[in-house]
Amino acid sequence: MSLALLLATELEVDVAAGHTVFGVSATGPYVERVRRLGVTHVPVRSLTRSWNLPTDVRAFVELLRTIRGLDLDVLHTHNPKTGVMGRIVGRVTGVPVVVNTCHGLWARPSDAWRRRAFVYALEGLACRFSDYELFQNAEDERTLRPALRAGRSRVVGNGVDLDRFRPDPDAGARVRAELGVGPDELLVGAVGRRVTEKGLVEFLHVARRLRGRARFVWVGPEEGPSPVAGADDGSVTFLGERSDMTALYSAMDVFVLPSHREGFSRAGMEAAACGLPMVLTDIRGCRELGEHDTHLLLVPPGDAEALGETVARLLADAGVRSRLGRAARVTALERFDQRDVAAASLSTYAEVAREKGLPWTRTAV
Repeated sequence: MSLALLLATELEVDVAAGHTVFGVSATGPYVERVRRLGVTHVPVRSLTRSWNLPTDVRAFVELLRTIRGLDLDVLHTHNPKTGVMGRIVGRVTGVPVVVNTCHGLWARPSDAWRRRAFVYALEGLACRFSDYELFQNAEDERTLRPALRAGRSRVVGNGVDLDRFRPDPDAGARVRAELGVGPDELLVGAVGRRVTEKGLVEFLHVARRLRGRARFVWVGPEEGPSPVAGADDGSVTFLGERSDMTALYSAMDVFVLPSHREGFSRAGMEAAACGLPMVLTDIRGCRELGEHDTHLLLVPPGDAEALGETVARLLADAGVRSRLGRAARVTALERFDQRDVAAASLSTYAEVAREKGLPWTRTAV
């Protein structure tokens, strides 16, 4: 899913630059979408999202054998578990250039100190196996700075496909008709995996509180047992995973992301590019999208009451919705172009290769 949805533009840029590109991940329903990008998918069947020592040992061994057999010039790792494993494997197998992108530290400031210490120590160790560290947000870079080598890291931000994500009133009208949302009704939407850490419980609370003042939809796949199982009273319409995301954003009047943890919210960037007024939690990965009450509105994470009050404010004030939506769109055009992020990756590969005296011609990434 990460290769197909989060890294698609970056992979396309790599292919367009003439590189032979492999996408190494677990198997699943997104493999064909990865292949359509011009990328050769290489399965590592033992990889899972969750941490489990026996399974992870098997995955490490399988990943090591896989990387050793690919004859890579560059290994670029992403995501928490594969980022740690991949950096170590890349160095052990002798890949000339190893780069990692931190999409968000997998420990929150509010987590217990033991968890934070474990995560930061493991990430700090993994950093020692890479040539360069790229960060999507500055707060993560500051957190890990004591473990980083001088001059071997930078903040590159994040981006989306701005050609795809733009306001589309006609497509939005079609989605509103599909959902039975009238022209005088307001539609509040959230996008993300249907899990607790995305703020699903708080979103459901707000939908119940504001029932009758707006319609509420949640777009995204269910992952594991639902945290609201047995509590779904119809106040939220769950749409599941959709491919027509631009149309869905264009159908919304307000975008809400009550997430507890983000690296750099992709859904938030997509909503901003579509010109939506946004309510996000005041956490790293969301704060980077703009300033409170200038580009968006921020609320404390886990605070359903504050979230409800802020959403109610937007529903009651069309002028504020219009102002924030315009500011979000301008910010997206100025700062959230994924091709800029892809270009930063390519320039990093070339920089490391030059420093090591390696030819930068035929490159497998």
